[in-house]
Amino acid sequence: MALAVPAYAETPANPAISDEGHDAGGDVGQKPSGASKKAVFSTGVAKGRDLLDSAISTSALGDDRIRQTSARTLGEVLRSVPGIRVEDLGDGGFANYTIRGLPLAGSGSKWLQFQEDGLPVLEFGDLSSLTNDMLIRPDLGLARIESIRGGSASTFASNSPGGVINFISKTGEDEGGAIQLSTGLVDYDSKRADFEYGTHVSNTLRFHIGGYYRSGAGARDAGANAFRGGQVKLNVTRDFANGYVRLYAKFLDDRQASYTNGPMRVTGSDADPTYTPIANFDPRHDNTISKYFPNPIGTGVAPRILRSDLSQAWRIKSNAIGLEAKFDIASWTFMNRLRFSSNSSAAGGSRPILVAPATTIATIFGGPGAQFVYATGPKTGQIVTNPAALNGNGLVGYSAANIVDSPQADYFVNDFRASRVWKVGGGDLTLTGGVYKALQNFTSILSLSTAFQDFAGPDSALLDLRTAGGTTLSQGGIAAYSVWPSTVIGNRYSDVDYDITAPYGSINFHKGRLTIGGSLRYDSGKVTGQRFGSELRGNRVAVRPIDVNGDGVISIPEQFADGISGDMPGLVDYSYNYLSYSVGVNFRVSDRFAAFARYSKGARALADSIYFTPLLSTVTGKPTNSKDTYNPVRQAEAGVKFRTDALTLNLTGFVANTTEQNFQIITGADGRLTVQPFNRSYRAYGAEFEGSYQRGPFSLTASATYTHAEIKSDSTDATLAGNTPRHQPKLIVQAMPVIDFGPVAFGSTLVYTGSSYAQDVNKLKMPAFTTVNAFIEYRPIDRVTVSINGSNVFNALGVIDVSQGTLPADGIVTPRVMNGRTISAALRFNF
Repeated sequence: MALAVPAYAETPANPAISDEGHDAGGDVGQKPSGASKKAVFSTGVAKGRDLLDSAISTSALGDDRIRQTSARTLGEVLRSVPGIRVEDLGDGGFANYTIRGLPLAGSGSKWLQFQEDGLPVLEFGDLSSLTNDMLIRPDLGLARIESIRGGSASTFASNSPGGVINFISKTGEDEGGAIQLSTGLVDYDSKRADFEYGTHVSNTLRFHIGGYYRSGAGARDAGANAFRGGQVKLNVTRDFANGYVRLYAKFLDDRQASYTNGPMRVTGSDADPTYTPIANFDPRHDNTISKYFPNPIGTGVAPRILRSDLSQAWRIKSNAIGLEAKFDIASWTFMNRLRFSSNSSAAGGSRPILVAPATTIATIFGGPGAQFVYATGPKTGQIVTNPAALNGNGLVGYSAANIVDSPQADYFVNDFRASRVWKVGGGDLTLTGGVYKALQNFTSILSLSTAFQDFAGPDSALLDLRTAGGTTLSQGGIAAYSVWPSTVIGNRYSDVDYDITAPYGSINFHKGRLTIGGSLRYDSGKVTGQRFGSELRGNRVAVRPIDVNGDGVISIPEQFADGISGDMPGLVDYSYNYLSYSVGVNFRVSDRFAAFARYSKGARALADSIYFTPLLSTVTGKPTNSKDTYNPVRQAEAGVKFRTDALTLNLTGFVANTTEQNFQIITGADGRLTVQPFNRSYRAYGAEFEGSYQRGPFSLTASATYTHAEIKSDSTDATLAGNTPRHQPKLIVQAMPVIDFGPVAFGSTLVYTGSSYAQDVNKLKMPAFTTVNAFIEYRPIDRVTVSINGSNVFNALGVIDVSQGTLPADGIVTPRVMNGRTISAALRFNF
């Protein structure tokens, strides 16, 4: 059995232990391995083990399959991984991820750990202004993606009770490289250049370099280049007789669009709704920001005036350097990985707080007879004389114009382990021990203003509101430099350091057909820092006059500014610790068939989601209950595995129990966004299937996950007990058929997502949908490939989030949806 503790999931294209001794796993996206070609999965040491002798659930995608998924974003790629649920907006980051029924209340990947080359890219995947998928950009230098799912991940890494996804880079083992140029077709504005090259400098020295640069408006035209930038990754490996040393670096500076909720019309009933785009605004192709939106200005601490030049995009920077070494010494295998990365993010965007007919919004905020006047765009200064016909939809949004920054999120991580195998009683006894150390700094700024806007696709503009008496209540479309009292959330600033230490160990015994073992991990963390926010004053946002634009005059919007007092910090000062364990048994019934079972307990430490909640004392910064600093997860799983030369089948049943303290954004009874904190427990059970089949030029990979999830209890709202958690479909199915004749190859990726409830009240549903990606590759001559690929080729409407819990009276909701159809072409030269 390969236990979860340091089981780095790294699978060569032909599953076998590599010269680095990296972890190897079976790749259902590659040709199935027969009994004579054992799919090996190791625990990060030189002794690998056949997957049929391992009590774990793993999957992998090779670089060819990653390219053939025709995915535009990392989230789209990961939708092909069994058991993982992805809510991807299509903007290249800030997608939501969870696994095997674990709740998806907030954003990011709370229960999943994302890694690059065996080390996490961030300690916490659900930070408010920086998430895992923002720091990972697939390119030609990516060799494969592997995942470990289920309870074994509890001791695989810190803060990863649901699973681990590892992105493994090419290291120059294969000589040569490639250059690829691609462009969007039809209405898809995207231009991108990729390159990669690896070679052996000598018998003991090799390197690999790769990266990309891109530019374009993207899938949702905002009238500007929302996507601009790229990355370069480099690694150099020096091989020795008994090991290797590798240095690597990454330089990422990229901008991606900031997609948020947009208005749609819904008819029918809560149980059977029909979602329809409004006139002149289709959220599959349009964004809530446009070229006519000014750069946002907001208020911070003291108060500091904040300006962002990113009204069109989210900018991510990451500079990382690392070292990896492995040596066999006196029957022991020692491995150490370390990395330091300097990370930051900054964004400006717009999210509707309230969407309604223009006359309704004007009356609510300006009184009877109020009118809108264009504040930006070619119609600046013109009165909206026929609000019911505005842009053909008659709608106006009272929106949050936000600045969401993380100016510093430096991260140092080191993982050291030692392992040895003894011959005991005719079997192999493997002992592994190590220490994991991480230092995560996280600064976060949230500055919110409110503005009036219309919805006209790439021509959307801001509006000023004028009373019947002629008084203009807004300035350049800005209604206030706060969102209070529209929502209970206020401007925030925090600067917090995490110091995490986790010793771990495992013992495994393999004899004949039987494998049995267990592992332990003890996480302890020290959290210190400061937080500033008006919400700390008894959960009430205070506003005051501030000359935000510096013109010497306090305008009406500037009278309502959320200025955070710099002399009123809230402390963050607490420690946490928890024990994780995993035990499992595997029985090799025959050469082709095996069965396994596992029970695990893990946890996930809470990050910035508790900074501005009653869970932390505003005076001492300590939790009112020490158990509120982490969420435990208990899981049991059992499964069978079958493998022949042409066919691979895996079936796993699972059950998971967890508790969670978090908050989620919903639409209140008055139609406005509100923040809802909660403290609840969950239970989920289900089954997970994956398989692959290969015959001649035809191959098929497929998977399906059935999940039954339930809110067991909720101390903040007892009426939710027994309900299904929001966004939890019962069934997710993936399939990828491919036909490869050599000169020509074509195929598709299909993902079916079942219906789910928009909110925990279990009323309004989000319908089931199926997205289809497709590709065709033509190789006219050796080393040259021309390809055309399409994402969501049938333009399916995939609703993944609705803030309303029930069908509103006016039939207007503000969902998030997946991108519509995009088509691109590429030319690749291999050398």
